[in-house]
Amino acid sequence: MTGRAMDPLPAAAVGAAAEKEADPQAADLPTPQAVEPQVIVQRAPAPSRMQMPQGNPLLLSHSLQELLARDTVQVELIPEKKGLFLKHVEYEVSSQRFKSSVYRRYNDFVVFQEMLLHKFPYRMVPALPPKRMLGADREFIEARRRALKRFVNLVARHPLFSEDVVLKLFLSFSGSDVQNKLKESAQCVGDEFMNCKLATRAKDFLPADIQAQFAISRELIRNIYNSFHKLRDRAERIASRAIDNAADLLIFGKELSAIGSDTTPLPSWAALNSSTWGSLKQALKGLSVEFALLADKAAQQGKQEENDVVEKLNLFLDLLQSYKDLCERHEKGVLHKHQRALHKYSLMKRQMMSAAVQNREPESVEQLESRIVEQENAIQTMELRNYFSLYCLHQETQLIHVYLPLTSHILRAFVNSQIQGHKEMSKVWNDLRPKLSCLFAGPHSALTPPRSPPQSPPEDGLCPH
Repeated sequence: MTGRAMDPLPAAAVGAAAEKEADPQAADLPTPQAVEPQVIVQRAPAPSRMQMPQGNPLLLSHSLQELLARDTVQVELIPEKKGLFLKHVEYEVSSQRFKSSVYRRYNDFVVFQEMLLHKFPYRMVPALPPKRMLGADREFIEARRRALKRFVNLVARHPLFSEDVVLKLFLSFSGSDVQNKLKESAQCVGDEFMNCKLATRAKDFLPADIQAQFAISRELIRNIYNSFHKLRDRAERIASRAIDNAADLLIFGKELSAIGSDTTPLPSWAALNSSTWGSLKQALKGLSVEFALLADKAAQQGKQEENDVVEKLNLFLDLLQSYKDLCERHEKGVLHKHQRALHKYSLMKRQMMSAAVQNREPESVEQLESRIVEQENAIQTMELRNYFSLYCLHQETQLIHVYLPLTSHILRAFVNSQIQGHKEMSKVWNDLRPKLSCLFAGPHSALTPPRSPPQSPPEDGLCPH
């Protein structure tokens, strides 16, 4: 049955047959709630009477700038509220597009994601960071805040999600029962397949070699994900080294200050050099200011690379991971159910043939015929869903490629951070260099180290003027 072209079902038949899909234990996708047939007929008239849209609706026409301009959502921690047993972490979620600011807890994000999966099972719904009940330290809470911010921004910039009522409710509803509001908005609506006018015609827009293209695209994006994962790990280490460098510079300066602040009296046999030691201590004590400034510059560079480089890499990785999850849902969900429905249909056909050979009662034969017709409708619906899933996958693949220029943003942020960081630190190092002359000053010129010849600079790179 899958090898021949099939006449698309009317939308009402699609809705009725969708309730008779294969064994629910094999389903990996959220099952949409039942929709009244008359409602479906009003929303989606029979495909034979449907006007075809201009152009190919399969193709996306969005640019990265357009997607990024849809909205910018901030997710910030608010002071913890202590419950009877646990501390509750809340977030202030602010949307630039809706000019709203609402308070949300982690479970609100969970329900929000569930409703997205319910309505858009064939789209890239990003994953949420894990929930950690006990022992959530500051580092974990901050990492989760960043992940929630990436999640909601990817959703708010998705061409379909950004226009859905679920997103608007999540970003702008200020009541205390936001979870119930989100669930109510998805009740009696069904998923995208049931509401999209082109769902039963998706096959008409797909290329003949869609399965081969899907396999190639999946492999390409898997390779991109692996490479960007390594880039993210290296960027994290670079940023972490900058922060560690800041801590080392600060300690280095403090130790110099400790030497300069040492009040231990000199022994009598060292009295001849007491003035030299005093000058040296005074010079070392003053260097701690410059090293503290160097530490501050290094810390700023590390934080900037975390925010502008690592976070953007994580954002792109979250998007790529959502594509990988979508591919798995396609294979384990609708495609698997389609195969099970075909297997069930073949078993029924064999039973029908066996009943005809054994000359069973007409009633039992009629029941088998009725079941076979129902199974044929279910198979046809699953085949339509399979093509619609591939249709959505084709569009989501394009969306991944729309986001690919984000690479240039990331590289530009990385290069600018390195240039700015080294430029600022170089200025401090240059300001520090003249102060080193005090380290060699003394009451007698003999204590001043001889000037090195021009052709052989000192090994430490410092010019002892």
